[in-house]
Amino acid sequence: MSLPRPRRCLRLVVVALLTAGGLMFAGPLAGTAVAAPAAVANGTQFTDTAGNVVQAHGGGVLAVGGFYYWFGENRNPNGTFKAVSVYRSTDLRSWEFRNNVLTQSSAAELNVANIERPKVIFNSSTGQYVMWMHKENGSDYGQALAAVATSSTVDGAYSYRGSFRPLANMSRDITIFRDDNGTAYMASAARENADLNLYRLTPDYLGISGLVQTLWPGSFREAPALFKRNGVYFMLTSAATGWSPNQQKYATASSISGPWSALQNVGDGTASDSQTAYVLPVTGSGATSYLYLGDRWAGAWGGRVNDSRYVWLALRFGSNTSMSMAWSPQLTIDTAAGTIAPGAGGTSTLVARHSGKCLDVTSGSAGNGTAVKQFSCNGGANQRWQAVDAGGGFVSLLAGHSGKCLDVTNGSTSDGAVLEQFSCNAGTNQQFQLQDAGGGFVRLVVRQSGKCVDVTSASTSDGAAVKQFSCTAGTNQQWSRGT
Repeated sequence: MSLPRPRRCLRLVVVALLTAGGLMFAGPLAGTAVAAPAAVANGTQFTDTAGNVVQAHGGGVLAVGGFYYWFGENRNPNGTFKAVSVYRSTDLRSWEFRNNVLTQSSAAELNVANIERPKVIFNSSTGQYVMWMHKENGSDYGQALAAVATSSTVDGAYSYRGSFRPLANMSRDITIFRDDNGTAYMASAARENADLNLYRLTPDYLGISGLVQTLWPGSFREAPALFKRNGVYFMLTSAATGWSPNQQKYATASSISGPWSALQNVGDGTASDSQTAYVLPVTGSGATSYLYLGDRWAGAWGGRVNDSRYVWLALRFGSNTSMSMAWSPQLTIDTAAGTIAPGAGGTSTLVARHSGKCLDVTSGSAGNGTAVKQFSCNGGANQRWQAVDAGGGFVSLLAGHSGKCLDVTNGSTSDGAVLEQFSCNAGTNQQFQLQDAGGGFVRLVVRQSGKCVDVTSASTSDGAAVKQFSCTAGTNQQWSRGT
């Protein structure tokens, strides 16, 4: 994320659905660094142990002393740099705010700036934690600089060491990687994002010792994440499409200096409406698993960066050089064992009162604009929905198989407008109030129009269209939460 992005109920019932949606987070961290398995709800904003929204966008995670430290972007309301914030956790769900380790007052050139994609590694020779980041002037993206800061403690104040263009090259989206032998590398988007340059760092990690390779020149890749598994290097990147999500791709190499493979697709065409921030190895007593950390940028719906949500997905490896990634509404992460299990936890079916049939995304499609209908309940993930708090007593409903939102087509306020799934964008045509209808049933009232989610003509047939319609007492507008 380096160029400015184009902009393109009854309380008890709400609480019950939100709890089912995995939005209730655990309390403060235990005194031990050994964590129990934790369920992490996807496509949401996270909250810290004090109940505040976690601001760690475009960030990276460093394991130190039994804790995971998560560094990321925390912005002012106008989108400029406020701080690099750091949180820590033992289980990757309960996050304790530790510090704003770099702030506007850390250096004169940070008073008005953009600081993006901060990443931290430890230099065992110097005893310093070293942060690399992308730096701009706060008004445009013409500087294209890399910046460096250091600290003797992982979550203490970082001293700003300045900014520069690596070997005179532009430097935007950025990541760093420390290899097994202690040599460190930095990758960043260059030449107006057309190229991705991979550099070797100096032994103190504070500068550039040389260019290793320009990867896939002219391919316009950004948001790099570099990791190593079983001796194979993986580079995961996104295309450069502004705030809009796109197809993530990866390549592999047996040597970091190459040759690198051709780029291959991973995940669906939008990475479940997210963009790469980091890949975190989770190492435990029994295994090492790999966790994709992504941002669902609020800029895609005209929101502020600090309103963005997190998408964390399990990476799976069919071979030493092949990788896959699929949406899951919830992950169960066991940091002690080193395992990550996707699951349907936090989702439930929505069953029409008049027919006993389920709200269903046609044919299990993950595509935008796929019609939502009623269909005999069959346990499919395309019939499961995750309730995510949208504020003001409203929720968004995310399809369990795709992570996309229940949506009134084109934001229509008319009777008969079709319900579909669409990329979540915080529109009020994707927000619903759950109004008590009695007998354990609710009406789903569209925030934008005030109309109810309705099965057309009260049909009891499979495939009957689901639309919005003026609210009535009809049981074809009443829904219950199934298992």
